[in-house]
Amino acid sequence: MARRRGAAAALTAALSSPALVAAVSVMALGYYSTVFVFLDHWLGLGTTAGAAHAAAFSLIVAACFFSFLCAAAADPGAVPAAFSPDAEDPQGLKSRYCDKCCMYKPARTHHCKVCKRCVLKMDHHCVWINNCVGYANYKPFIICVLNATIGSLYASVIFVRDLLQTEHNFHILYVKIIHILAGVILFSLCLTIGSLLCWHIYLMCHNMTTIEYREAVRAKWLAKKSGQNYRHRFDQGTRKNIQMIMGTNVFCWLCPTATGHLKDGTEFQNTNN
Repeated sequence: MARRRGAAAALTAALSSPALVAAVSVMALGYYSTVFVFLDHWLGLGTTAGAAHAAAFSLIVAACFFSFLCAAAADPGAVPAAFSPDAEDPQGLKSRYCDKCCMYKPARTHHCKVCKRCVLKMDHHCVWINNCVGYANYKPFIICVLNATIGSLYASVIFVRDLLQTEHNFHILYVKIIHILAGVILFSLCLTIGSLLCWHIYLMCHNMTTIEYREAVRAKWLAKKSGQNYRHRFDQGTRKNIQMIMGTNVFCWLCPTATGHLKDGTEFQNTNN
């Protein structure tokens, strides 16, 4: 019950963010224009092909929106109140003390200046979901980006097919402007969201966060300078790295709420030990 109240409070706070409202508005506008303008003009929603495309695109958008809500409403990962640093530190990592939170924080935990709290395995603070992306909501975040990429590409295909295979009154100024704006927006979405997806797939395959990648750039340079080979200390191989985030059951990978495989987020195996 307390978890539900916490999620509801987080979602209410998230909805007060202009950036989050803008993201939802883009989703709604993209869905409406793709289905009820471009697809309807290309095939017609009353046809079998048109209805099939509308159903498929609706499913993708619904999945994207659901994972978006999961990432926005979920607690990204709070440091357990009972956490205390191990004196022996078997991971070979020193637990750090956060002066702002006045508590010890586990390895891979960072303090978010926006949220004003420490977040387990923090990747970054995302303004579009008005929430940090951390240990507990990284999976729904990736699924959301994946669905958004597929949806953007799908919408772009429908837009191009409508543009090339049907007649338009481009001599009317507003028709020309609408299609130019739609093309620019769809191209930009495919490029930005697609790049973001590729970036986080790379990070996931190396069991690395955005913050750790920045730290690894310098560590890799220092290792190369001293004639050593650099290896990220938490990298356990592509398969295990993916399973740590998505879970061991492949059939649950695309379910943003299937996070039963996650532990408390305070301990991670150090492969350099």
